[in-house]
Amino acid sequence: MTQLPTIDRSEEIINPAIEQYLYTLTQQSDHPVLEEMEALAREKNFPIVGRLVGISLEIYAKMIGARRVFEFGSGYGYSAYWFGKAVGADGEVVCTDHDPLNVERAQCYLTAAGLWERMRFYADTAQTVFRQATGMFDICYNDANKSDYPDIWLMARERIRPGGLYIADNVLWHGRVVTEKEDDTKPKRTRAIKEHNWLICKDPEFDAFINPTRDGVIVARRKMA
Repeated sequence: MTQLPTIDRSEEIINPAIEQYLYTLTQQSDHPVLEEMEALAREKNFPIVGRLVGISLEIYAKMIGARRVFEFGSGYGYSAYWFGKAVGADGEVVCTDHDPLNVERAQCYLTAAGLWERMRFYADTAQTVFRQATGMFDICYNDANKSDYPDIWLMARERIRPGGLYIADNVLWHGRVVTEKEDDTKPKRTRAIKEHNWLICKDPEFDAFINPTRDGVIVARRKMA
């Protein structure tokens, strides 16, 4: 049985009882490697999107028939696991992380899950890899340095095919987007996330909304021509 996560209550976005209830509904059968990845996140206090957001990433990708995904920031492959399931055997998930150890971990986990052949994993900054990549993407997913969020959005928006999606995690930033806390130790990142959200929601070429699950996930669909 899946171990329910320890949820940070310092900045509650949704009612804790509701969030816990949602987690109980995710305890369907899945690959054992997923629980290993979640256990490592708890052990190392490593930020992953978690089961609720992961399932939604897979569903979003399946809904638009995604075959090519670019990840700005992949860690050790947790979100890539969900995208990899969605794109199918002929699909591709381009992953990025500057730490070679995370690439090694991702290869181990995703090989065990039977998904590694769908990955193109680079130990480099996401922006560098994206500039070197060619073609359009069905989904651009952003979970990189929060200070870079506005610039990443401006890079990615031109490379998303009509009907494709831009998705970014942490867009509610533990509630900091609506508070002016004196103890905000990350004001630059907070300002960047607020600018990022405003740019997306005011962009006439995209339809966008924020799903408040966990720390907030923005989903923006490029309009069809």
